[in-house]
Amino acid sequence: MNETEVKTSGFPPVSFEEFAPPSKEEWQGEAVTALKGAPFEKRMYTRTYEGITLEPIYTRDDLEKLPGVDGLPGEAPFLRGTKSEGYMASPWEIAQGSANVLPREANEAVKHELKKGATVLSFELDKCTRLGLDPDKDLFKGDYRGLSLSTLKDADEMLDGLDFTKTPLQIYAGASAVPLLALTAARSRAHGERERFKRAAGCIGADPLGELAENGALPLPIDELYDEMALAVKWTEKNAPQLKTLLVRGDAYHNGGASVTQETGYAMSAAIAYIRAMQLRGIEPEKSIPQIKFSFSLGTNFFMEVARLRAARTVWAQVIEAFGVDVEKYGKIDIFARTSRFTPTVYDPYVNILRSTTQAFSGAVGGVDAMQVTCFDDAVRPGGEISQRVARNIQIMLQTEFDMLQPIDPSGGSWYIERLTSQCANAILSVIQKVESYGGMYSALKAGGVQEDIEKTLKERMKNLATRKDRAVGTNMYPNTLEKPLEISSPRGEALYEERSKAVAEFREMADGKHAAECLKKIMRTLDDGDEGFVDAVIDAYMAGATLGDVRKTLDDGFCGSESAKAIGVHRWTEEFEALRKRTEEFMESTGKSIRIFLANMGPIPQHKARADFSTGFMEVAHFEVLKNNGFPTPEEAAKAAIESGADVAVICSSDDTYPELVPSVARGIKKAVPSMRVLLAGAPAPEFKDSYVEAGVDDFIHVRANCYEILKSIQESAINAAEPCRGEESKCRS
Repeated sequence: MNETEVKTSGFPPVSFEEFAPPSKEEWQGEAVTALKGAPFEKRMYTRTYEGITLEPIYTRDDLEKLPGVDGLPGEAPFLRGTKSEGYMASPWEIAQGSANVLPREANEAVKHELKKGATVLSFELDKCTRLGLDPDKDLFKGDYRGLSLSTLKDADEMLDGLDFTKTPLQIYAGASAVPLLALTAARSRAHGERERFKRAAGCIGADPLGELAENGALPLPIDELYDEMALAVKWTEKNAPQLKTLLVRGDAYHNGGASVTQETGYAMSAAIAYIRAMQLRGIEPEKSIPQIKFSFSLGTNFFMEVARLRAARTVWAQVIEAFGVDVEKYGKIDIFARTSRFTPTVYDPYVNILRSTTQAFSGAVGGVDAMQVTCFDDAVRPGGEISQRVARNIQIMLQTEFDMLQPIDPSGGSWYIERLTSQCANAILSVIQKVESYGGMYSALKAGGVQEDIEKTLKERMKNLATRKDRAVGTNMYPNTLEKPLEISSPRGEALYEERSKAVAEFREMADGKHAAECLKKIMRTLDDGDEGFVDAVIDAYMAGATLGDVRKTLDDGFCGSESAKAIGVHRWTEEFEALRKRTEEFMESTGKSIRIFLANMGPIPQHKARADFSTGFMEVAHFEVLKNNGFPTPEEAAKAAIESGADVAVICSSDDTYPELVPSVARGIKKAVPSMRVLLAGAPAPEFKDSYVEAGVDDFIHVRANCYEILKSIQESAINAAEPCRGEESKCRS
């Protein structure tokens, strides 16, 4: 309260002068005392995948000399947002769209999303369409997703009743925007809406370097794709000035395991490459920069994501300034964000709702321009009505019930986040500079530098998950072995292929094939003119009856060569643990047996319970069956029970002070009778006793620092290999 408010409120003024703020040194002294001898630096500092060390406490001093902290929203370098009013005048766009394969179904799904609160016409294309292919039988397999577009009729069904002059489009087109851009424009011209198309808003964007990074291949040399990019930029400037044709995907790097600063830095390096490529083709940065939109994934490190988004705005402003362009006018980054496809899990999938919520929350706090929340069952199946509703409502609730439309830059002023933002900006710039040392993003991808750095981060993530330093609830921690898998009711790709190929064949029958062929031949002739007439020629070909595959083949035949590089690939954080558990379940289904773990609990329940509970959770991660008991009074009884159980593994569980006396006897007793049974000890052994335990027969030790994945994988392989000779001879196998 100010002085006037205090006087009128009736409450006396409150003073905090009696509480002297402690210095950082005083706080650290108290913390050291509380740690009781544990190393302060090791316990209180956290190293992140971005190479940033998080400190245990931040103070006002951390704001000193930080760039931009005194800036205002809407002012360069846009630390506090690209709009002076933040979200209060215009909220972020809600881009809950459709990945339905059939155009008519995709249209209905998007209409439903708009009715329920979405504000973007968002379509996710299938692999065939992004590659410029008509429906391909070799690709339409299994859990096939994404909108399949091939003909003018498909485009008409996709956009039927949708007004993209009022509601922006969001389509990622693959390595080139020309085929999809022209198909969309052809649909408008077929409806006599050529002039109306000029008011089209949104993005039909390409990212050839992102495609090369993710998939390791391009159908054309990069320079030829840059030529198509330049022609698309020129055409849209004249024919659809509010439509963007470059969608730079950080997802291509994030889904490979990249850190947030790697993702941002590589995406911006790709954008820099595009601006330069356009300059070489006579398009100045003032023309190409407004065509660029970024797509970033939102991960699970909440504060890091907030800081990264704020840092991305300031770094992009610096990039624009380096091109000698007016930063105030052209330096405002356009960010589309989607919740991560790297972090969702197959098992315990409802936990994904919590992950998506925190990720979306970080996007709102960080200040994205548009956002899509991934369905909680995305890792298992295409989202259904319930999961789509949950995903959509997360955004709607953030905007309405949680009032995230104000204040402007809600994290601004936080000593922690302001410092972290600056550190993220420096890390992003370091990534960009490293890419520049290769000669740019294309050269860095061809040399494998980008892939190598991301692979290092992915391995670090997998290692931390394997040792359970990082926790994925329901997967490597707290697994639910009783859960029922989600049902998959959507049609398989093979059935969808039949429907799509039939639709394309029927369209061809109605078209004038000779006229379409003549129009296709005209496309390559326009390249010599080097202007936007190229896109008009593609539009004419579609209107004459050519398909997307015809157009792409014509463009490919006009050039020669292709591009290849090491693919980053698409991963999920928990894929190794999920494959491990799935193999156990497949083994159980095919043999009727489980992989059994016997707990050799020693002494009364209070003595062994903590270790027994830990061991149970450890083993159930791979869906092993844990045989429990209330404990044994003597080593001989424990060994006898373990042997009679017929289990694959015995885990000795008790307290540290009893281990020296109990472990050797139990281990020797088991190994003498059943040498093949693996014996584990719960807990990290005291160094002076470890050798004696191993000598007695202990094969390994499970504890909080153990490699959970490797231990479980080894147990699984041994159990399955041992069971192989018994298949088909059940009478000879132990029960």
